[in-house]
Amino acid sequence: MARLPIRRHHALLIGWTVLWFFLVEPSGGVSWHYLRQGEQLLFDAGPGGGLSLYAHHPELQIGPVSLLAAGLFAPFPDHVGELLAEATMSGLGLVMLVLVGRTAAWDHRGTGTNHRRLQQRILVAGLAFIPMWIEVSVRFGHLDDVLALLFTTLAVHALARNKPAAVGIFLALAVDSKPWAIGFLPLLLALPRPVWKRALLWLAGLVALAWLPFYLGDLGSLAAAKFTIPNQQASSLRWLGVSDPATPWWDRPAQLAIGLGLGTLAVWRGRWPAVVLLGANARILLDPSVYTYYSASILLGTVLWDAVGQRRLVPWWSWIALALLYGGTLLIPSDSVRGLVRLAFVVLSTSYVLLWPTRRSRRRGAHRGTGP
Repeated sequence: MARLPIRRHHALLIGWTVLWFFLVEPSGGVSWHYLRQGEQLLFDAGPGGGLSLYAHHPELQIGPVSLLAAGLFAPFPDHVGELLAEATMSGLGLVMLVLVGRTAAWDHRGTGTNHRRLQQRILVAGLAFIPMWIEVSVRFGHLDDVLALLFTTLAVHALARNKPAAVGIFLALAVDSKPWAIGFLPLLLALPRPVWKRALLWLAGLVALAWLPFYLGDLGSLAAAKFTIPNQQASSLRWLGVSDPATPWWDRPAQLAIGLGLGTLAVWRGRWPAVVLLGANARILLDPSVYTYYSASILLGTVLWDAVGQRRLVPWWSWIALALLYGGTLLIPSDSVRGLVRLAFVVLSTSYVLLWPTRRSRRRGAHRGTGP
């Protein structure tokens, strides 16, 4: 194994991913047809296509970057293209775990971190991450969520290496892939204060470049922001007293406000690795739906926290998230109890990452300039 071009924990994670891929693939691609439809409409100059895409098809809550990426698989026969997309998305999960490991190594440099223990932590956290990643990448085939999380991971890696332009670019691509990635924007605040403007300019410019043509080309595109979905019985919203049959008008703005507020608080407290988890928590707290693929963003958040945010050998939060959010879906028969479990996870994990004492020894910017 020592002579192979990959490390031992990477080889084990590859094998674990392949196993889950073949277990899930026969029932995979549940939502891939939305990507195919959106990609075709994007390049269709007829009514309802092109820049009028979102005005006529608000159900396609998919960013332009994701639709362009889906076009890479369009030349293949439908089944072949879907299979290639699922395999590619599965592999991107492994790339993200490698990036998280390198981010942790970079951020912990100078602290006496044992890199063998860090590799073990990535392995154990990755074993929890992969089943949920296969849900989003294979079972549902949500290329938009996959790209949003991939670009967010790249932004986190760039942040650890103090590359402000790259942070702004990758966060913009995340938002351009799936709009709910706006909840991860507090990562910008973890950069040293003098370079905030540079990162923000890249972010604003690339977001405008992707989305403004649709809104200027057809003002009806604004209707896409008001698209609603049923308020399911297993949603945490039910436990918060919201019994509306569909998405309340205030729900999406509240998701963003809570995610941005909690992320900003995390950065202010020197806990920027918690931003992704907190943004994902805000999403599942107030989302009317309870699809299992939503939890992939939670697992990315827990892996980042377990690997970068603290230095314990055992990544408890990744396994707690898998057990409660995935295991609970499979094993708890009551919709109401599943909603309570989701609510409990959000409250407990949010409280922990914001309030519990950690072994992080310094705030970002302490050794690279003035941080927030």
